[in-house]
Amino acid sequence: MRRLLQSWPVALLAGLLHLAAFAPTQAWVLQPLALAWLAWASWDATPARAARLGLAFGLAWLAGGLWWLYISMHEFGHLPGLMAGGAVLLLAAFLSLYLAGAMALAAWLRGTSVSAWHGLTWALCWLLAELARATLFGGFPWIASGYAHTVGPLAAWAPWLGVYGITLLAALLAAALAAALRGARLALAPALLILLAGLLLPQDFTRSSGSIKLSLLQPNVPQDQKFDRELMDANLQRLYAQIAAARGQVVLTPESVVPLPLAYLPPEFLQALAQGARERPLLLGSFLGDEQTGFVNSLQAFGGDARGQQAYSYGKRHLLPFGEYIPPGFHWFVRMLQIPMDDQAAGQHQQAFAVAGQRLRPLICYEDLFGEDFVQSVVGADAATVLVNASNLAWFGTLMVQDQHLQFSVMRTLEFQRPLVRSTNTGATAALDHRGRVLARLPAATAGVLEVEVEGRTGSTPYARWLAALGLWPFGALLVLGLGWAWRRRR
Repeated sequence: MRRLLQSWPVALLAGLLHLAAFAPTQAWVLQPLALAWLAWASWDATPARAARLGLAFGLAWLAGGLWWLYISMHEFGHLPGLMAGGAVLLLAAFLSLYLAGAMALAAWLRGTSVSAWHGLTWALCWLLAELARATLFGGFPWIASGYAHTVGPLAAWAPWLGVYGITLLAALLAAALAAALRGARLALAPALLILLAGLLLPQDFTRSSGSIKLSLLQPNVPQDQKFDRELMDANLQRLYAQIAAARGQVVLTPESVVPLPLAYLPPEFLQALAQGARERPLLLGSFLGDEQTGFVNSLQAFGGDARGQQAYSYGKRHLLPFGEYIPPGFHWFVRMLQIPMDDQAAGQHQQAFAVAGQRLRPLICYEDLFGEDFVQSVVGADAATVLVNASNLAWFGTLMVQDQHLQFSVMRTLEFQRPLVRSTNTGATAALDHRGRVLARLPAATAGVLEVEVEGRTGSTPYARWLAALGLWPFGALLVLGLGWAWRRRR
C-alpha cells in the first residue's frame, strides 16, 4: 500500500490537488497539503525516483493550470487539436523539469542518512525550482506556488518577503508535515511558529494619497474579430462610445484595444479622442513603432498634464514568449499560429502617469507577475500611488485564466500595498484596494464600463525596499548558503 501511495499516478493526483489551491477556488490549505505528499513520497527516494515524482507532480499541476493555452493555439492559431494539446503538454513538461531536477538534487543532498534537517534542504530545493522557472529564459512564473496564499495566514508575509518568500514558507510547512508523518513530531513546532508569526507581523506601511475616480473599460471584442479590417471601424465606434460615456477622472482601456499604431488610424478619430481628453484624460491601449523599428505594445495618454495632447506613453517591457517575441529556433512554430505582430520590440520607460493628483503606473498583461521588474516604481519620492493593469485575455477564453491573473494582481497589492485596477477586453476587469480586497468587478464576457474610486497610497513596504535595493539576490544567497551547508553535511 505504501508503495502505491508513493507512485507516479498518485503524484499526478497530488499535482491536481495542488492546482485546486489556486483561483478560482482559493483553497490555500490544499497547497501545503499537496506539497507535503510530494515531500513525504520523495523523503527517502533515490534521485531518479524523486525526479520522476517531481516531474509527474509538476506535469499535472502545470498542464492543468495552463490548459487554456490550447484555446489560443487551436481556436485562434488554427493548429490541429492534437498538435495544440501536445504543445501544452510539452510546455508543462519542460517547466516541470525544474521541479524534477530540484527533487533529484534534494534526494542527492540527503545522501544515505535521513533526518529532519532534510526537510529544510527539500524546501530550499523547491524554492530553487520556482525561482528558476521565474527567471530563466525570460521567466514564466504562472501559478507559482506562493500565489495560492493571497488568502490565509501566509498572506501576512507578503509585505515582508513577497511571493517567493511565501513560496519558501509554504514549502517549509509541507516539509514539516512530511517529517512529522515520518516520525519527527517536533518538526511541527517551526511550522506552527511560521503560521503564528505571520499573525503578529506589522502590516501598515503606506498612507493615503487621496482618492481618484477611474473608468475601466471592458469592450468584450471577440479575439477572432479584433484584427478583422472589415469590423475595425465598427469596433472603434463602440470603443469611442464607451470612452464618451465614462464618468471617471481618468479613463483606462484594455491592452491593444486599438490593434494597430495610432498613425494608422483615421485623423478624425484621434481628434475626437484629443477633444474628449481635455475634460477626461485617457490611457489608450495601442501600438508604437513600425515594421522597421518594431512594434511596441503600449498605453498612450491623451490629456492629463499634457492638456489634451498626446505626451505620455508606456511600452510593455517584459514580453510574452511565443506571443510577443519569438525565441530562437521557434519561428516556424509561431508562424503556424498566425499571430498578428508576433515579434515585438520592448518598451524602455517605466515612469508613472501623473494625473488628478495621483501617479498611475501602467503594467501590460502579465507584467504584473514580475514585481521585481517594476519595484523601483513603488519606492522613492516619485513612487506610483496606483498600479494599472491593461490586459487582453480573449486569446484564452474565460475559464480559470482570468481568475488566476486576478490572483496575481492581488499578490502585488499585498506586497507593495498599492491599489491595483485592471481594464481588460473580456475579463477580469476589477479594482483592488491596497489590502488585496476586490472593490468591484465586471462579469466576464460582457461589455461595460466599471466606475470605481480607489485610494492612492504612498510609502513603501519592507519587501519593496529590499527588493528595490537587492532584487531577488537575497533568495539566491539563501540558496547558496543553505544548499552549500547541505552539501557539506552530505560529505
